[in-house]
Amino acid sequence: MHYPRESIIVSTIRSFFRSFAVFIGFFTAFMLLLFGLISLSSPYMQPEKSTLLLSPDAKGQRQLLGPTSAVILKLDISGIIGVKNLTTEKITSLLLDAQEGILQNDRVKAILLYIDTPGGAVTDSDGIYHAIMAFKTKHKLPVYAYVDGLCASGGMYIACAADKIFASSTSVIGSVGVRFGPAFNFSTLMQRYGVEALTITQGKDKDALNPFRPWKADEDLSYRNLTSAMYKKFVDLVTSARPSLNKQKLISDYGAHVFISEEALEYGYIDVANSNYNEALEALASQANLEAYQVMTIQIAHNFLSELSQARYSFIEKMGNLFSPRTHSLYPELEGKFLYLYQPGQLL
Repeated sequence: MHYPRESIIVSTIRSFFRSFAVFIGFFTAFMLLLFGLISLSSPYMQPEKSTLLLSPDAKGQRQLLGPTSAVILKLDISGIIGVKNLTTEKITSLLLDAQEGILQNDRVKAILLYIDTPGGAVTDSDGIYHAIMAFKTKHKLPVYAYVDGLCASGGMYIACAADKIFASSTSVIGSVGVRFGPAFNFSTLMQRYGVEALTITQGKDKDALNPFRPWKADEDLSYRNLTSAMYKKFVDLVTSARPSLNKQKLISDYGAHVFISEEALEYGYIDVANSNYNEALEALASQANLEAYQVMTIQIAHNFLSELSQARYSFIEKMGNLFSPRTHSLYPELEGKFLYLYQPGQLL
């Protein structure tokens, strides 16, 4: 039997669209179920749990001792401060975990700060510093820092919580300074092309440094005052914690520069240069009068649904940024914040 050519084409198209509709239906149902499960595991609904990792001791060994043995807590200060797990909230949570579960009953006898960071947000740098100091004061234990790479700006701020600072031979230390911005002004360019912008505000100078209109004289004055106050706080803190670091030389000579570990030792930023992890850990154990101990690292544990949830929020945020008039940023968490950050030649 012969069918008209048009009937075969129509039948094929109908079959294709039926199959496509079924596929879309199953796919939609699957995505709804997946997003429902993700919503149940949303970071805003469930607290994140942490897990303990056994780290090498000064001899390079991972010794699993008894349930009441002494512990040196290794606190990882790596990455951009104020981003992801390096926030005041996360570090405070980790320190609380160091008093609970199998680490309760004051098993933690010392803390080693493992530092590799260019710094970051002023508020989180200050918050993490105070969280460590509060734990140190409450439990009356020594805190040492080991720099393995970079200890700049906010990293230096946090390192001031340590009784001694060790650094590897290739580490870079310093950058005592604060920054805000950059802020751009497009008003002249907009006028050239006949583009206008309307911003509706209430409150004097609510739209300060609005990039779409000419700036008024001294419009940046309040931001300069805030920057000066935060710089003074930084200088006072670091020179108080590091008595061998000359305050006047820091302001007039060293500035926000960074130095190799030998120079950092000479100027007073650190206590031991050309060191290594084992040496710092051995000195800390000796200071705490520990012969047998375990080195524990606490990390935030994410389950599969939690990771999907984070990915969802990240995806939504990135899609929003595509249609947002804001300046695009590698670290949106730091936008509009004052920074203790060493990042030469780069915009956020």
